[in-house]
Amino acid sequence: MLEVSDLHAYYGKSHILQGVSFNVQEGEIVSLLGRNGVGRSTTIKTIMGEVAPKGSVQFKGTQIAGKKSFEIAKLGLGYVPENRDIFPTLTVRQNLQLGMKSNKQSGRWNIEEVFSMFPNLAERAEVDGGVLSGGEQQMLCMCRTLMGDPDMIMIDEPTEGLAPRIVEQVARLLQKIADRGVAILLVEQKLNIALKISHRLYVMGHGQVVYEGTTDSLMQADDVRAEWLEV
Repeated sequence: MLEVSDLHAYYGKSHILQGVSFNVQEGEIVSLLGRNGVGRSTTIKTIMGEVAPKGSVQFKGTQIAGKKSFEIAKLGLGYVPENRDIFPTLTVRQNLQLGMKSNKQSGRWNIEEVFSMFPNLAERAEVDGGVLSGGEQQMLCMCRTLMGDPDMIMIDEPTEGLAPRIVEQVARLLQKIADRGVAILLVEQKLNIALKISHRLYVMGHGQVVYEGTTDSLMQADDVRAEWLEV
């Protein structure tokens, strides 16, 4: 579904991504792991067109490197940024409605289904997004992206700063998303969450992919975890 090959990206003269290559297949949950500053967030921003790419990014057989973010989104690639970029002066319901591709939503997800999964959002449906807790805003941001019925979704640090109870809700939502046939590319700092839900994992270091494997193989690779993941 997503094929990234020899991807490079720069911030000014700083060479951030230095030949990143990986793939995500239909229905997979794939995690990008690594310490802060190795280029994980930049990778998905570059795929989404927020950072100028050099290299190849194919989504469902279409070359998307160089396309604008809205053009990429229309092709069915969703993106949940780390900063929980909701509309704070709009209600929860209005935020969700803005995520729809049209008023006649007929995809995998609808607002009432989202509310049934997250009663907290249902109870605050008419409340402005800006007054929600951090965990509720994260849920809202993810659910708003689902309203566009993407075939694949990229999610940047969804559990950052959340209480353990909310972290578990996020993990369950990610599994439900994958169960609907939506592929997931996950940037996640918490190794236990990534190991729990991922089919495959890539470890990044110094702007490159330094390891690829399954959850079982990574657990057995003590040297990789020690060099690239553990503090």
